[in-house]
Amino acid sequence: MADDKRSLLWHGTALFLIGLLTGLAEQHFTNVRMGLAAHLEGVMNGTFVLAVGAIWNEVWLSPRTKAVAYWTLLVGTYGNWIVTTLAAVLGTAALSPITAVGHEAEPWKEAVITAGFAFIGLAIIAAVVLLMFGLRSTAKPQ
Repeated sequence: MADDKRSLLWHGTALFLIGLLTGLAEQHFTNVRMGLAAHLEGVMNGTFVLAVGAIWNEVWLSPRTKAVAYWTLLVGTYGNWIVTTLAAVLGTAALSPITAVGHEAEPWKEAVITAGFAFIGLAIIAAVVLLMFGLRSTAKPQ
């Protein structure tokens, strides 16, 4: 359990650093606004993973459910940065009308990014629901 907490703290810090580095490169993306979004996703998701790491011992779930929450959280947060960065590289407008003004990529690229955002959105929602379930007042320590 302590290893998972330290791992989440490490991953949160790593994702935060990835976000900072993305910010240094945002001017080189096909869609600069989406590059800014990728920078923010890295920083914000890294901060979120750090926060979850800080409360990890208070999340009371069965070992299996807690493992699902752990991996869903990491897939969702890293995936969010990856898909947003890929959208910036490809210059897509998928699901991001504000950051994609003046951009539209080939249909297959738009489809890949749309599917990526849909999958990642579901993963993060699942992780948060599991975390909330493990933090409810009636949860029992496992």
